[in-house]
Amino acid sequence: MHVKICGVRSAADARECVLLGASSIGINFVPSSPRCVSVSTAVEIARAVHATGAKAIAVGVVADMTLDAMRALVKDAELDCLQLHGDESHDTLAALLPHAYKATRIATVDDVARARAYPGEYLLVDAKVPGVLGGSGTTFDWALVKELATERRLTLAGGLDPENVARAVRDVRPYCVDVASGVERAGSPGEKDLAKVRAFIEAVRAA
Repeated sequence: MHVKICGVRSAADARECVLLGASSIGINFVPSSPRCVSVSTAVEIARAVHATGAKAIAVGVVADMTLDAMRALVKDAELDCLQLHGDESHDTLAALLPHAYKATRIATVDDVARARAYPGEYLLVDAKVPGVLGGSGTTFDWALVKELATERRLTLAGGLDPENVARAVRDVRPYCVDVASGVERAGSPGEKDLAKVRAFIEAVRAA
């Protein structure tokens, strides 16, 4: 079971999260997000991830960038792959494979069908909250994606925290679980509480 800690805003937090057992670190480039960072900060975070010597990766979280801009970002920020969180087309995603995957927001069976139609081995599902692309801290009906988790390497996101992640793992059996606000200090988006990170990863391992 893999764990992605998303919305990390410092190299120090990234390093500690990987040492605690995170498989990937999400670096946010969406301007509307309070967790958004500059390319220069992203480079520091990516280098911290890679310097641990673990098999962890740096994932760039983007939304509605052009294909050329995304390719440049991967190079400039020293990223391993991209998480497409906007309204990107199937063709745009296909052009970035295998080093990209689509994040989709789920509230109904129709949303699941739309998610299933995207190409690629990997897929992320998150809660569908009006006006919010992700990191809302809101859960959704996990039963909707149980079958999808048997078909794809599925990352489950949306309102996960140290208290509910074990149940989510048991219910869905995803490839990876993703957390942002659930392991942060209260009122400080992007600032990770390492005690919560540790508790989250321990709960995943024990599930």
